[in-house]
Amino acid sequence: MTDIIDIHTHTLASVHAYSTIREMAAAAKAKGLALLGISDHAPALPGTFHELYFCNFRVIRPAAYGIDIIMGAELNIMDYEGSVDLPARILQKMHYAIASLHDLVIKPGTQEENTRALVGAMANPYVAIIGHPDNPAYPVDFDTLARAAAEHHVLIEANNASHNPSGPRKGSELLARDLLAACRRHGTHIIIGSDAHIDIDVGEHSHTHAILADIDFPEELVLNSDPARLKAWIAERHAQNGVHGLDYFS
Repeated sequence: MTDIIDIHTHTLASVHAYSTIREMAAAAKAKGLALLGISDHAPALPGTFHELYFCNFRVIRPAAYGIDIIMGAELNIMDYEGSVDLPARILQKMHYAIASLHDLVIKPGTQEENTRALVGAMANPYVAIIGHPDNPAYPVDFDTLARAAAEHHVLIEANNASHNPSGPRKGSELLARDLLAACRRHGTHIIIGSDAHIDIDVGEHSHTHAILADIDFPEELVLNSDPARLKAWIAERHAQNGVHGLDYFS
């Protein structure tokens, strides 16, 4: 499988991550990636930056880094209705947004509540990706989630950090198979993300690749091989909802 995209990564702006944009870009370029996305944590996660951080991404010019870069955020889902922690006036100043459940922001609910929160986040027109939904701490109805993602033109993330058996969300590597099976049934597209919090982990997707190979997941449902296709996917998501994010640099 061709895999030259990583758009779930974090920099110093996430506070508990340890590399700069330049360091992340250099690592991505050295590993042969064609597209890097920076998705720092949005403000509701304790210790992270003010919303002002997300307002000036236009000054980041990929030509200076030698690799295509898009700028986004990993939003925190705030309640079981799917509200997120950045308003539209900020979201329209970035290329894309991931929406995720984090236990420092929202306590795990029932399967129905967690599923409703993730599906509710898809109603936000700027949310293009649902982050690490196979976290065992948040039981989810994967069939309902995958069906909703296909209907809303939203990507489901296959999160490599989660799929690392020694990673932060133990047991995700087992649930991933059920999530991916639901995605296969509904023709739901996915994107692999490293969730890198340091430059050496950029583009590290090996644990997820092993799962995809093991279950023979259809490559045509994975959007990591073609930056133009991914950008078009996000642009279509925005257009379907009558909104637009930051113009692409290339």
